[in-house]
Parts: sequence; structure tokens; C-alpha cells
Amino acid sequence: MHVGLATVFQNPKKTRSDHDVYRNELRLAAEAEPLGFESIWGVEHHFTDYTMCPDVLQFLTYMAGRTQRAGLGSMVVVLPWHDPLRVAEEVSMLDNISDGRLILGLGRGAGRVEFDGFRLSMDESRDRFVESAEMLLRGLETGHCEYAGKFVRQPRAAIRPAPFKTFRGRTYAAAVSPESMPIMAKLGVGILVIPQKPWPEVAKELDAYRTTYRDINRTEAPPPVCAGWTFCDESAERAHDMALRYIGGYYQTVLDHYNFQGDHLAKTKGYEYYGKMSEKIAQYGTDKVIEYFMNLQVWGTPEQCYEKILDVRGRVGNDTFVGVFSYAGMDYGEAERNMRLFARTVMPQLQKLPPASAPAPAAAAPRAGKELGVGLLGS
Repeated sequence: MHVGLATVFQNPKKTRSDHDVYRNELRLAAEAEPLGFESIWGVEHHFTDYTMCPDVLQFLTYMAGRTQRAGLGSMVVVLPWHDPLRVAEEVSMLDNISDGRLILGLGRGAGRVEFDGFRLSMDESRDRFVESAEMLLRGLETGHCEYAGKFVRQPRAAIRPAPFKTFRGRTYAAAVSPESMPIMAKLGVGILVIPQKPWPEVAKELDAYRTTYRDINRTEAPPPVCAGWTFCDESAERAHDMALRYIGGYYQTVLDHYNFQGDHLAKTKGYEYYGKMSEKIAQYGTDKVIEYFMNLQVWGTPEQCYEKILDVRGRVGNDTFVGVFSYAGMDYGEAERNMRLFARTVMPQLQKLPPASAPAPAAAAPRAGKELGVGLLGS
């Protein structure tokens, strides 16, 4: 199994300066390759302290210069917020700089504060995503971009520096709502799984995605990439307490950023699935929803962390796990201990695993939170 590390640059309630957050997060990211992590990931967000990485490709370009071998993963570039021609140029430039180490992750976004900041309508996001992705992916294979759509109208233009190797097999997209799965299959991209809803539901959607992917692309879909908020400790009791504090605290930042308590998503075209979240919060309460999210993540002793990742692998068939080790204002000494313990005890065992076999049946029981039955994290 491939094991990566993600850096999310959180500064909840501005308890530190943004500069201090960057100094420490970059320090932790620079330790990833020496510790044996095989890839470094970042995620794009804007305008709030939820994730202060407005240009994930710029972050990854910096990390390309700090590393020699590690893959460089975008989790994700949110296409509706960008001119897709500029994205194509930036992607190709980074891939040339890094000698082909980029793992390209794409998404359409779900934060109203971000769409409002860019003066864009969320109602248009799915169509903008599809048009942008079609042009981008075709351009990265052919070396030029050209498209005539409703939102993307691009005369033929060359990508320079030119792409020098295919992005097929190393391009992924976050797909939370079930309607997104067939779109990703048609685009020919893999799936990035952020644990946030019952595993049988995820497995069922992945089964449908794989079938569509096979029918359209005449080949098997790539194994998904699965991320997880991680806290590893020698003490099971302390791991639980810290997970409750920090993974639970992280999910509170999710609720704040996406305003899931409101009803705007239910009224927004293409986000009806997300709109169910406000109903679940009203029904179960915030504490229950936070506990649900926490129990989908990876925390515990090294043995427990390994077993949880292995359990997820059996359900969804992922061959990549990306851990998030610093989040929700966690002390950086604690974050480093968390990361180093995982790297020393859990990661070597994961890396010994052979390629994933066929996933377990979609009807398998979830580890936790089945009754909520709705995706919790927009991407």
C-alpha cells in the first residue's frame, strides 16, 4: 500500500498567526519524505481559517523543490474557481519541474463562502466542473486546449511547457454525492474517498462507478485513494481523548466552513444531497454528528490504526492511504509525535501489503454511524 501525508494549514479561531501556521506545517511536510511517506498532499480552500491553502499547486511546487522522490498530490484543485487553461499550464509546469511526480486531484467545491468570494453561482458548479475537466484532461494528453461549451469557450492554445507523460492512472476526483460517481467514470478518473458516510454506501457507489468506468473506458478503474484524519498514540485511552478533542474539533471547523446547519445547500442545484446534512444535525444534534465523523477516521494505538486502515481497504479496495496528522489547532509537538509514531509503527506494515483484492460486498456492516446515512464533508 502507498502511504501519503496531507497538510491542511488550519488556524481555527486564529489562535496563532498565519505565518506561524505556515512555518510549522511546512516543517512537518518537509519531514514526510525522510520518514518514508511516499507522497505529500495539499487541499485548496479560500477566505477562512478552515484551510489556508488558496493555491495547492503552488504549495506542491515548493514541496517539489524540498523533495526528491515523493509524489505530489492535489486534494483537490477546485476547477470551477479557475480558468482551466491556466490550470493546465500550472499542472504541466509542476509535472515538468518535479519530473512527473504530480498526482492530480480535482473537485467542484461546496463552500458558499468561497463561491461568493469568487462571484460565482454554486448552481453552475457541476456543469463548470465537467466542462473544465474535459478540456483539462484532454489537453494534458494532447498538449493543447480547445473547447466550445456553455461556460468554457477556449480557442486552440498550446500548453507550454508541454506535458511529457500521460496523466491517465494518476488523476482523481473527490465525489461525495452519488450523482458525481458516473461523471467521474465518464471522465476516466479515479475516486478520492474522504471518510464521511457509511462504508456500505461508499462501497455500493464505488461498485456502480467501477461498472460504468469499465463499460466506457474498456479497462478496470484505478483503485481509489482514501484519506483519513489520524491520531496514533501508545495509549488507547489517550488516543480516544485526543481524537475526540482534535478530530472532533476538526469536524466542528467543517460545520462552520460549509454552514451545514443552514438550508442553502438543499436549495442549490447539484447540492441537494448535501442539503440532507442540516436535517441530520437537527435530528441527531451536533455532538452525535461529530462523534460519527470521528469514528470513521483512524485513531488509536498503532495496532488499532493499522486494523482500521485494513478494514477500510477491505471495504473500498484502496491501495493508497493519505493521513492527516496536524489539524484543529493541535500542538505542533503533539502533531509531530503523532506523525512519527505512525511512520515508525504503522506505515511499514501497510507498505508490506500486496495490491488490494476485490472489495468486500457493499452490504457489509459499517464500523460506526450507519444511522446518519449521509455524506458529511463537502469537497
